[in-house]
Amino acid sequence: MASASALSHLVGLAPSPANTASIEIAAVAPVPAKREVAVWWWRSADDISGVAFSVGLVSCAVRGREGIGRGRACWVWVSGDPSMASTAYTRPSKPPGPVGERRQPRLAKELGRIEPKKLGIGLVAGCCLALLTYISFARLFAIYSPVFESSSLVVKNAPPASMTVPSTDGVPVQEKILVDEGKEIAKDEAEPKEPSFPEEAKIEDKEEPFQQSEKEVAVVAKLDGGGTTEAKITCDENAVDEGFPYARPSVCELTGDVRISPTEKTMFFVNPSGAGPFDENGEKKIRPYARKDTFLLPGVVEVTIKSLPSGSAAPECARRHEVPAVVFSTAGYTDNFFHDNTDVMIPLFLSTAHFAGEVQFLITNFKPWWVKKYAPLLKKLSNYEVINFEKEEAVHCFPGGQLGLYRDRDLIIGPHPTRNPRNYTMVDYNRFLRRAYGLPRDVPAVLGEKTGTRPKMLMIERKGTRKLLNLHAVAALCEQLGFDVTVSEAGGDVRGFAEKVNSADVLLAVHGAGMTNQIFLPTGAVLVQIVPWGKMDWMATNFYGQPARDMQLRYVEYYVSEEETTLKHKYPRDHYVFKDPMAIHAQGWPGIAEIIMKQDVEVNVTRFKPFLLQALDQLQD
Repeated sequence: MASASALSHLVGLAPSPANTASIEIAAVAPVPAKREVAVWWWRSADDISGVAFSVGLVSCAVRGREGIGRGRACWVWVSGDPSMASTAYTRPSKPPGPVGERRQPRLAKELGRIEPKKLGIGLVAGCCLALLTYISFARLFAIYSPVFESSSLVVKNAPPASMTVPSTDGVPVQEKILVDEGKEIAKDEAEPKEPSFPEEAKIEDKEEPFQQSEKEVAVVAKLDGGGTTEAKITCDENAVDEGFPYARPSVCELTGDVRISPTEKTMFFVNPSGAGPFDENGEKKIRPYARKDTFLLPGVVEVTIKSLPSGSAAPECARRHEVPAVVFSTAGYTDNFFHDNTDVMIPLFLSTAHFAGEVQFLITNFKPWWVKKYAPLLKKLSNYEVINFEKEEAVHCFPGGQLGLYRDRDLIIGPHPTRNPRNYTMVDYNRFLRRAYGLPRDVPAVLGEKTGTRPKMLMIERKGTRKLLNLHAVAALCEQLGFDVTVSEAGGDVRGFAEKVNSADVLLAVHGAGMTNQIFLPTGAVLVQIVPWGKMDWMATNFYGQPARDMQLRYVEYYVSEEETTLKHKYPRDHYVFKDPMAIHAQGWPGIAEIIMKQDVEVNVTRFKPFLLQALDQLQD
């Protein structure tokens, strides 16, 4: 018996018949004779180079309950190694019988004693029991996911069954239109719409099924009911999010006869009961921009919801729609990529993704270039051409509508019973973006999966403020550590830059709007943020760090020292900029913008190196 003090795992070598050794086969896995497989065996430190295998046609004796079998490969354990002293490898060995001998399987013997009639009845009963068990468990674990929902939306978006509406004979009905580079496509020529955005399974499954809020259930009941449909308005306003007041804009949802007159900037709401959050004139005014910012809101077009006692008091319909309307604004900070997402696109996704395209958008403060820039996303959320609220003159009629958009904190979608009753997450938004822009990568590369493959890093170059002055030195260091580095500046071509980001495994940038591009990274990729001087902990974490974690990205942050900022050339070391940076924040945004946001950084590559190694290490998980 050969003793092994250490074992090594070798693959694909044919043992020589000249070198043999006495072994015990403790655990075996025979392989069919016709398959080409590698020969695996354990080789001891005592140079046991063969185990009586024949060259060319490799085989070994396999001991089992049925006797001795032969295969093209097997697992062999050299006895005597203490490291293999588990119960799986210490079964007593018995010398194998003659090669040709074969015992009758014990199961066959037992089955042979059972009467054929009883055996047939037992098999039928067993099959029935298995089928019932499968059905029971299938119902138990079936999970509802609103992102994939399609069939129920047809019912939700259907017009009310018996709403009191004046005759619309001769009124044109809305047709589904797909707009492609200014070219209209007729309804019968359009491709079938996708039922939902994602196609792959979720990265992280929900533990419980999604639940509808009470508000949503009430609306569905009214739309589906067979009796007279009552008008209903529900407004979410005056909500408070401590520390994030901008994250709770006013939003109103309407169910019933809604007639929108863009020239009057009014949504006429047939509301016989008069109930709702209206003033003494029966009006409710909202500026539908999804950031509750007192500085910005005066520049947002104000839209009025006007409550009317009957349809006869409302303007006549010039165009009838069978889907609900959503009215929102593209004013404010739009044209900044960070705010394009936080103030418009993410709120629009949160508010309308469940419609699966069956919704009509009307945009105030209409910016043609903005609509063109984000056309792929708007088309993915709505099957209908966007209506310019400022230029449209006709009265449009809808079975319901929404004024304003729900939102959460910047680059965050959290659970909420009314604003997010379907439990959408930023992972859902990331998946939506990948489908809208045709981005192929859902997961990053894992080190070691392919020989010679280097992880790809994209470094975002800034040309204004907060430049990385020694960018090329940092890029060279990253190359030395094993990254395949690309340096690029984010521009106006959203799809083009999204493709670059999606192809990367690591995204590195100095704090700024360019870091918003993390939304295009594959789930599980790494984000590295260089945080400028000035006690930027809160902003770094809440604007980009926490969102990265919510997107299931790996996150690394590097805080520059006072020796790595250009502020050292503007202020003496005993200035409050260095002694008490929080004094800058006490000045509000003007102080932050003037001092912190206008600095450049030059990182110490020696100090920065461990953080790059950390990013590299996280790709191995």
